[in-house]
Amino acid sequence: MLHIEHLTKHYDGFVALNDLSLQVPEGIIFGLLGPNGAGKTTLLRILTGLIPVTSGTVSLFGNPDPTALEVRRLIGYMPQAQALYPGLTVSENIRFFGRLYGVAEAAMSQRLEYVLDMVDLLHKRNTQVAHLSGGMVRRAMLASTLIHQPRLLILDEPTAGVDPSLRLRFWGWFERLVAQGTSIIITTHHISEAKVSNQVVFLRDGRILEQGQPATLMHRFGTDDLEQAFVRATEQGTQTGVLPKEAP
Repeated sequence: MLHIEHLTKHYDGFVALNDLSLQVPEGIIFGLLGPNGAGKTTLLRILTGLIPVTSGTVSLFGNPDPTALEVRRLIGYMPQAQALYPGLTVSENIRFFGRLYGVAEAAMSQRLEYVLDMVDLLHKRNTQVAHLSGGMVRRAMLASTLIHQPRLLILDEPTAGVDPSLRLRFWGWFERLVAQGTSIIITTHHISEAKVSNQVVFLRDGRILEQGQPATLMHRFGTDDLEQAFVRATEQGTQTGVLPKEAP
């Protein structure tokens, strides 16, 4: 599904992504894990065609141009920031995004019912977004990314700012979507919650430290906690010179 070779991204001399290469198959949850500033959001913005690369290549669904409309139509993107119109109701927002993606009006109502039911917001369908709690806003944002039945969901910190119980519900929805044939690329700095991902990469300072199945990585670093495995991978990378040591 995704093939990246030697991807580099600079911002005014700052290296956000440094010679990054990876491959992601279709039909899995793929976690991009790391602290703030690791390069996760930059990579997602490149995949969605929002920003250009400095060097390297990115191929998505076999297309070497992520900005192509035929590629964008296959993607549902949920950014970190609130991306709904507060003066519109939940249903009006989702219908708006459905029309942008060309969902036929004949299919819109059925799709709307499905996505609202999935995120448990049927009872809030006629409520303005401005009157929702933070967790409900995140759920409505997820629903808006699903209205056009994307093959790939790109989710940037979808559980940011929500309580632990809702985070678990989100991951349950992600597993359900993958079982139905959707692929997911997700970022989170709550590293431990990504244990249910099929594959993950550990990112730090724009570089890949490790890649593999969560269970394999935890075993490799002698822990049953994915966040602890990341910490140990970071320590090992610093000691071997893969990562620069932090300034005192």
